[in-house]
Amino acid sequence: MIPKLSKGMNVPKPRKCSFCGNEFPAGTGMMYVKNDGSILWFCSSKCRKSTLVLRRDPRKLKWTTYFGKEERGKT
Repeated sequence: MIPKLSKGMNVPKPRKCSFCGNEFPAGTGMMYVKNDGSILWFCSSKCRKSTLVLRRDPRKLKWTTYFGKEERGKT
């Protein structure tokens, strides 16, 4: 028998990858906490390595959702 969700129970929300911008289900991926306390979520090792090891800019890679987007505040 499957229990029904009451008002006090929360369904885990899907996470958004800090590098590619894709959503992935809760319970998967990797959480990386930087020394300054900021939290980065990664859906795959490809995204984690592109950010932390290779220091790539997601706006310059076609396979990310941030491709071609400019920074906020710039006109």
